[in-house]
Amino acid sequence: MTIPASKPSPEFSDTHVVTVNGFAVHYRLAGRGEPLLVLLHGSFLSMRSWRLVFDELAKTSSVIAFDRPAFGYTSRPFSSKATGVSYAPEAQSDLVITMIRQLGFSRAVLIGNSTGGTLALLTALRYPEQVAGVVLVDAMIYSGYATSEVPSFMKPAMKAMTPLFSGLMKFLIARLYDKVIRAMWFNKERLTEEVLKAFRRDQMQGEWARAFWEVFLETHHLKLDEQLFTMRKPALVITGEHDVMVKKEESIRLSNELPQAQLVVVPDCGHLPHEEQPEAFLSVLRDFLKRVP
Repeated sequence: MTIPASKPSPEFSDTHVVTVNGFAVHYRLAGRGEPLLVLLHGSFLSMRSWRLVFDELAKTSSVIAFDRPAFGYTSRPFSSKATGVSYAPEAQSDLVITMIRQLGFSRAVLIGNSTGGTLALLTALRYPEQVAGVVLVDAMIYSGYATSEVPSFMKPAMKAMTPLFSGLMKFLIARLYDKVIRAMWFNKERLTEEVLKAFRRDQMQGEWARAFWEVFLETHHLKLDEQLFTMRKPALVITGEHDVMVKKEESIRLSNELPQAQLVVVPDCGHLPHEEQPEAFLSVLRDFLKRVP
């Protein structure tokens, strides 16, 4: 059963919905030319996270931002082997590539923040012919989403108890949400109450807690660190100097271990350089794109 996407926020009048792998994906697409720039937001956020850089990027490139499964205004279907709907990292990677193809593009530069960066690198490793380059913004590669794992023997019981666990998760996330989002900023004053409320509204659409629980159930160690040496695409690693979600040292390590990688440390910034320092973010990104064949 597919739950329809919620009515999009009136703030984004140029959004569309496309059905991809069982999800009604809510997205924005603008600009022209190839390769396409695909913006992948982090957990607990939405495509709203790219609002300060989206229009600028669209002046010189085709660019798409969309609400990842379990977030924003994208639908939240139940996972099912019969329908093929899945929240697993590999399934989300497949969705990225399928969406690129359905929209008529052959290649893309993947720009991912936090867990969106995890998916960007995973997709580049799995689909090298479709990915021209990657930009990993405070990406979780050595910790968190990329390394967490729910033991397979526990999944059936945990899935059977979804109503209980998703209810508990709903209570905890709702209670801690504002604190978690504020922690992503170095200078808390840059996060306005209006934007924080908008992110909360984006997150808490429909059966959001159940969908996030399904994401949690499908987490497993991706062992990306063991595959980095096979990466032959241009890569840009960006980190906020004061990120407390993904330590700066992890991004430095990533840039050292990833072939053809360039590192940029953004000062006066936390986990979201494209939000706290959008001009600096755009400057380094534009320079990088000149190197992408």
